[in-house]
Amino acid sequence: MQLDFDSNKPIFLQLAETIEDDILKDIFEEDSQIPSTTEISINFKINPATAGKGVNILVDEGILYKKRGVGMFVSMHAKEKILDKRKKAFFDNYIHTLLNEAEKLNFTKKEIIEMIERSFIKWAKSK
Repeated sequence: MQLDFDSNKPIFLQLAETIEDDILKDIFEEDSQIPSTTEISINFKINPATAGKGVNILVDEGILYKKRGVGMFVSMHAKEKILDKRKKAFFDNYIHTLLNEAEKLNFTKKEIIEMIERSFIKWAKSK
């Protein structure tokens, strides 16, 4: 896990995304405990309130849950919730934006699909 202190994105959001990434990678599995906000704040050298804010975002979204006196745990179906949220964000941030710009540039549907296919082939070969 790593945070970018030079980024325009707030640290607490980066932390929440980092925890989500670790859930997607099965570093934190469903019903497993994540590090405490104190451990997170020490590990990343951030304010405990910032760590708490990042974790609480995930609690509010149902990705993590609190066990009173024990700590934070990964909710059941957290992975699916994260994937759904990120797919929607992908559409809103990339696809929708791409289509709006393509419309301004008078690209046809066929041209857009051909560009994506060419890019995908290049991307797949680089893997």
